[in-house]
Amino acid sequence: METYPARFNTFAHTHTPQPQACDTPPSNVQHPVMEGRMRFSTRAAFAAAGVALALVASGCGADDGNGSSGTGSKQVEVFTWWADGGEKAGLDGLVTQFKTDCSQYEFVNGAVAGGAGSNAKQVLASRLQQNDPPDTFQAHAGAELTDYIKAGQIEDLSAQYKEWGLDSAFPKGLVDSLTVNGKIYSVPANIHRANVLWANKKVLTDAGITAAPKDLAEFFTQLDTLKAKGVAAPLALGKDWTQQMLFEAVLISDLGAEKFTGLWNGKTDWAGADVTKGIEDYKKLLSYSNKDRDTFDWTDAEKMVMDGKAAYQLMGDWEAADLDAKGFKDYSYSVFPGNGNAYQWLADSFVLPKGAKNPEGTKCWLKTLGSAAGQKAFNTKKGSIPARTDAVAGDYPAYQQAAIADWSKGVAVPSCPHGSACSQGWQGAVASAQGKFSSDGDVAALQTALVAAAKQYAGK
Repeated sequence: METYPARFNTFAHTHTPQPQACDTPPSNVQHPVMEGRMRFSTRAAFAAAGVALALVASGCGADDGNGSSGTGSKQVEVFTWWADGGEKAGLDGLVTQFKTDCSQYEFVNGAVAGGAGSNAKQVLASRLQQNDPPDTFQAHAGAELTDYIKAGQIEDLSAQYKEWGLDSAFPKGLVDSLTVNGKIYSVPANIHRANVLWANKKVLTDAGITAAPKDLAEFFTQLDTLKAKGVAAPLALGKDWTQQMLFEAVLISDLGAEKFTGLWNGKTDWAGADVTKGIEDYKKLLSYSNKDRDTFDWTDAEKMVMDGKAAYQLMGDWEAADLDAKGFKDYSYSVFPGNGNAYQWLADSFVLPKGAKNPEGTKCWLKTLGSAAGQKAFNTKKGSIPARTDAVAGDYPAYQQAAIADWSKGVAVPSCPHGSACSQGWQGAVASAQGKFSSDGDVAALQTALVAAAKQYAGK
């Protein structure tokens, strides 16, 4: 695989910034457009009140996506956490294609803001418990779906895969990873890469840094240089899942791609000395990050890079689209130091919930999602690459062209915080352990908690 730094430091940006827009309040909140579709009890409505108030406070208007206020079987409520920036731009592109392909149906925006779906998953869990599912909802492809499958909450889409030709349009390895006991339950919209290091080129240049770090040792040296040049927090970091992403990138460097993957399938021991080394390296990286990281979302950390208050941020490649949408051009990107050709993948996917009010409309959405036109409309704005193998690289901006080439040659490794490696229960256990570690820095306690989580959730 061609190394990232050779290409990434010379990336030229030509995108026009995308306008920012507010999303509708979550669909389980009383609202003139959505009221006819609500079956929530008072208790469930209060459970989502915090998210609703946050959206209302931000000044978001009451729009269902096309200005219509009608109800009935023609509506397709699409539940996502794509509420702003490049994510919202990607959703808008997909919706435009849906309105062309499925003009007989009406798109209803059920987005709930919150990075990686932290808020949306809480609202969705309440809705599913109340037997009031949206027509379709976003979920990470892979192990994360096992919770919904075991609960009997989503439908088998294997027949649709054959009908729509998705079983041959998607690479066999991806189809295999989506298959559970011979059945497929979701349609992926894309492939994202998690282990990407983003940088403010001016901050690096001012510090005399001219190339991306090749390994952790060189990365630590650069971070020391940046601190000496007056950058107080050279590595911008957020809370929760953003910390898990950074930790996993360090583990990939210290363990290698195969042994890292083994952490999730039982072939690598979480109690091993190499994991201890990874935790120690991660702790050292935290010392270069902002002290208020536990109060930041990923976009807050991204703003530190944009504002020149930090040099680096580890984040998935949705950052490319988000930076472009915000009009920031002076950035570079590289694979996380020491990760080599490991391509840490995740995929945004959609499902057909059992009890959906408009299953035929949902199938039309899913068919559009998996089509070549739908994936192009979505991924050119989202910053990810299409899951289909027939995509034309030249149709995409520079980052996606590089990512398409690297995906075809790299070593795929999964992500726990983004669902391709572990279940939601396992995600929660890791998040809790790492949240504590962010405060106390207790290496032994974190490793003990990770060992316990693996014993509890592996294979479930």
